Amino acid sequence: MSTTEDLPLHQIGLSEEEAAAGGCGDGCGCGETFEADAMECGLDAALAELLAGAGLDPLQVEDIAHLAVEEDLDGGEDITTVATIPEDAVATGDFTAREDGTVAGLRIAEAILSVVCTDEFEVERHVEDGDRVSAGQKLLTVRTRTRDLLTAERSALNLLCRLSGIATATREWADIIKGTKAAVRDTRKTTVGLRALEKYAVRCGDGVNHRMSLSDAALVKDNHVVAAGGVAAAFRAVRERFPEVPIEVEVDRLDQIEPVLAEGADLILLDNFTVEQTREAVELVSGRAMLESSGRLTLVNARAYAETGVDYLAVGALTHSSPILDIGLDLREETA
Repeated sequence: MSTTEDLPLHQIGLSEEEAAAGGCGDGCGCGETFEADAMECGLDAALAELLAGAGLDPLQVEDIAHLAVEEDLDGGEDITTVATIPEDAVATGDFTAREDGTVAGLRIAEAILSVVCTDEFEVERHVEDGDRVSAGQKLLTVRTRTRDLLTAERSALNLLCRLSGIATATREWADIIKGTKAAVRDTRKTTVGLRALEKYAVRCGDGVNHRMSLSDAALVKDNHVVAAGGVAAAFRAVRERFPEVPIEVEVDRLDQIEPVLAEGADLILLDNFTVEQTREAVELVSGRAMLESSGRLTLVNARAYAETGVDYLAVGALTHSSPILDIGLDLREETA
């Protein structure tokens, strides 16, 4: 996803005719995703299309953008900016990486700007989500009314830094296990309301996603096993009730694997297995099901687990504990 040249200047914002009509206009990328009578997306058509192409719901992104801005304004206005910046002032600002990492969430930042800016604004895209960036590198340049830019600054940076931090952490895991068959993947340990964005950031860092929700697939865990009276019994109950759904079963002992295989498990989660136990499990399964390691995993031992032959390393910390990537917004000094 890397780019070697600055991407062209784009104008973001609806024309007066489009704004009066509501929604994104005829070219909106969300038009093919939603029914004609569904809520229309108010983001710029090209931006909505980019979001949809990245596997994100433009309507959800727009809602998150509104929520972030409304939370920051709390029904009022940006009093510092209104007091210090003339209403007609225009500025150019650069979103710039303060440290090395992998960027994610640039189009989310644009969505926030789109919500805040009262006039059209221009963006110059220097990199794309998923690119490795260096400290001091410009990511996105924006020119618009100064008041709008400063009002949107914190909301845009909160999400951009958060998502880039997740992408950066994921890339570190992915780099360590590169060359093995294993992939690092996330869990449902996500921030409420931001799951789709955080899992998108994992993809930007070369990770893969586990299920997005409880309804996507079955994962039979220890409490299900206790309630159902055994691993095989729990698996059988899910298969009978939802025959078409893929089922993953968590085991914490080697002797639980064969009964689960006999039932036809699609994927087995090895909970808190040592590296040696994981290697034994891989040999026992011998390709009859996919295997996922969970628990005990660190960046130090990740390669050892990956080299056992498992298919996935489940790392909840990608979304619940990754530090932000430090990114800032710097206004350029206007020359006379």
